[in-house]
Amino acid sequence: MKLKDKSRRGAFTLIEIMVAFAIFGMIVAAIYSTWVLILKSSRVGQEAAAQIQRERITVRTIEDSLTCIQSFQASMKYYSFVVQNGDQPVLSFAARLPALFPRNGRFGDFNLRRLTFTVETGKDAEKDLVLRQNPILMEVDSDEQAYPLVLARDVKNFTIECLDTNKGWVTEWDDTNSIPQQVRYTLVAGGSGSGWAITNVVTMQSITMPAVVQTPSGGAGGGGGNNLNNPGNGGSGGGQGNQAGQSGQNGGRTPGGYPR
Repeated sequence: MKLKDKSRRGAFTLIEIMVAFAIFGMIVAAIYSTWVLILKSSRVGQEAAAQIQRERITVRTIEDSLTCIQSFQASMKYYSFVVQNGDQPVLSFAARLPALFPRNGRFGDFNLRRLTFTVETGKDAEKDLVLRQNPILMEVDSDEQAYPLVLARDVKNFTIECLDTNKGWVTEWDDTNSIPQQVRYTLVAGGSGSGWAITNVVTMQSITMPAVVQTPSGGAGGGGGNNLNNPGNGGSGGGQGNQAGQSGQNGGRTPGGYPR
């Protein structure tokens, strides 16, 4: 009789087993909830980091290109500064770009290129800010036309303003023979939960090189200085023309065009 009593005392009752399973289930649920929370936090952190990185690359691409702009009055058909706002905004200009500029490897030694920023409808019917590049004397190739560099997705607003010394900030740049002293751009992109907006002012590091510097004329003493390649010997006037011609050649080699 005593042995039977001891064996009965060593067993678990059904209620005890159910309680144990309930406690075990609560522990597993707590561990699972913690793991899910960690995964969600990690995903949110990665998305935030990716968004900041995209924003940084977009801002740097726009501002690096604007600070490297070049413009020559004698060749404005190649160096024109184009601004268009509205439903289909466009920002286009020529710039001598650094080696680390996006897609620089596609163009080899052609670092003087026309850049065109546009807002276009993407594959998901959203508006994207894209960039196309082409060497200054060439057209945009088929690959660049079909697959531009996407800088920002789901763009809500992209506005370009130029500083006019007489009118202040304007949304249209009608002075086709020069570039503005400053450009202010506003970019709003992303959805309601992950959207971002930025407004920056970029000061140009160069101005449009006057045509008279590119093709200087000599003084009354002689016309030998009119030609940059064959300055000739035109007396004192020709000498002045030679100096201007040399300045024009040097200015043409300087990145950014004619320095302020």
